[in-house]
Amino acid sequence: MATSLTALALSRLLGPWNSGTGAAYRELADVVRLLILDGRIPLDTALPSERSLCTALGVSRTTVTGAYSSLRDQGFLSSGQGSRGRTRIPQLTPFGPALFGPQPSGAGSPAAPGLSAPGGLIDLAYSALPASGEVVHRAFASALTELPALLPGFGYDALGLPPLRQAIADRYSAAGVPTQPEQIMVTSGAQHALTIIIRTLTDRQDRVLVEHPSYPHALDAVRAARCRPVPVPFTDSGWDLPAVESALAQQQPRLAYMVPDFHNPTGMIMPDAQRRRLARAAAAAGTVLVADETLRDLNLDGVATTPLAGFSSSVVSIGSLSKSHWGGLRTGWIRASESMIQRFAAARTTLDLGGPVMEQLAAAHLVRAWEEPLPALLSRLRGNRSVLLSLLAEHLPTWATTQPAGGLSVWCRLPGPISTALTVLAPDFGIRLAAGPRFGIGGAFERNLRLPFTLPPDKLETAVLALRAAQDKLDAAPQLRRSLTRAPAVAIA
Repeated sequence: MATSLTALALSRLLGPWNSGTGAAYRELADVVRLLILDGRIPLDTALPSERSLCTALGVSRTTVTGAYSSLRDQGFLSSGQGSRGRTRIPQLTPFGPALFGPQPSGAGSPAAPGLSAPGGLIDLAYSALPASGEVVHRAFASALTELPALLPGFGYDALGLPPLRQAIADRYSAAGVPTQPEQIMVTSGAQHALTIIIRTLTDRQDRVLVEHPSYPHALDAVRAARCRPVPVPFTDSGWDLPAVESALAQQQPRLAYMVPDFHNPTGMIMPDAQRRRLARAAAAAGTVLVADETLRDLNLDGVATTPLAGFSSSVVSIGSLSKSHWGGLRTGWIRASESMIQRFAAARTTLDLGGPVMEQLAAAHLVRAWEEPLPALLSRLRGNRSVLLSLLAEHLPTWATTQPAGGLSVWCRLPGPISTALTVLAPDFGIRLAAGPRFGIGGAFERNLRLPFTLPPDKLETAVLALRAAQDKLDAAPQLRRSLTRAPAVAIA
């Protein structure tokens, strides 16, 4: 069952849409179109009837009829029965089908990480950090001394080494969520964890609720399982809980993938009151709530929250060392009920038979000494965040930004739908970007760009100056902007 939008809800999203500078129907159509492109109105959503929208907006039937007709002509509204068409993206956009079908050949598959950036480019497509130096080195040195004791065994363990599982469980318990090692399964990173969860708990065509925007590789995992993503848009202030509750009640998705802790890409954090509501709504819908906590410890402003699992015993949590310590570790985990962990372990054998022992031994040391690298890391990230925001305000004042409370990146609002054009042009100016639509479904977020603040200040300054030069070139040549519409997908972290 697809979602629908009431006239009052659409009126709230439209805001003061009628400026009086043009035909009313055209202004109405333009604002609705931008709401669709920005992800504020999810795809495959039935718009309100012409009659009810006329009443809600206080305009003539001709105005609404003309706006809906314009949206259909432009490909943003299907020709449904009566006047209740469904939102879509034109089929000729560079990002493939409007709804949930496969991507066209060559247009949608991301390049393998690390293989697509030519030498010399400043890579802003990745939101990741180098290793925490001596801490990681020391952990592997200790692991090497412990390895001989495990060599007589077979080396296969679908659940993970007991010392690492215990260390992870202890961290959850210390955070106020009592956890036993039997509730932990070690994986080869967070993406591996999500893939196992989706394979275990969903079938083809099952619905999976996702935030919109969301982490691109999570969207890839949903599509790879042939599930149907159900996007729920953010508001300017964060999660739209009434919209989430409505989608859960109407769609009853099998899973809901959420990033409540420094959401990727916006950097927002979900307050505990919203976490409680979310857990309650998911339980009522029979939806398994999957919380990606990979960025939870990158808490730059010290905002105190409870892990989502603290509000419901049925929450499945994902964690990883990739963002806090180093992506090269490829060590992640799943926290869930003991019975659910056993189901994940059984399903995992179709993917692999367990993780590398050496890495798990090192990871156990890192988890037990988790706090050691964090103070210096967080201090450096705060400084980088301040530098990036200052540079954007100085050199790109038409870009709207909000300071994220944590995480690794800033989600920028561009002055126009130029994200793809900038991405195509960026290598000519020495930088590599990930276009905003990579974080959405059906081509949304052409007016957005994610910029990480993981690079040192001098690199950030060079990158922002390059962005300004690229935008100046687009501003000086509108026809160039129109021609740069087919951007190849890029790898994103």
